[in-house]
Amino acid sequence: MANGHYDLKKAKNGQFHFNLKAGNGEIILTSEMYASKASAENGISSVQTNAPHEAQYEVKPSKDGQFYFVLKAKNHQVIGVSEMYTTESAAKKGILSVVKNGPTADIRDLTQQTA
Repeated sequence: MANGHYDLKKAKNGQFHFNLKAGNGEIILTSEMYASKASAENGISSVQTNAPHEAQYEVKPSKDGQFYFVLKAKNHQVIGVSEMYTTESAAKKGILSVVKNGPTADIRDLTQQTA
């Protein structure tokens, strides 16, 4: 099975963000928007550092009864948010995917493409 990778993108508003994708191409973690490409790259570095540590994750319920998780840096800043999952156990499986794929050094710079 293929390994995960990061897609670094530039949004229509000129800001930058990234998605961590699993080996199957599914988005498993999405960043916030960053004012600069360098800040987004620092965000990727933070995910690479923090992803292997399960204590850095928090599963949360959404208003509609689904679940999602956040990955936090050591300073408790949220550095990535998951998609919605129908069950808490599915969200925990998502965390395991980020634990596995997060440390990857495969970063695909898509900032030259239009959003």
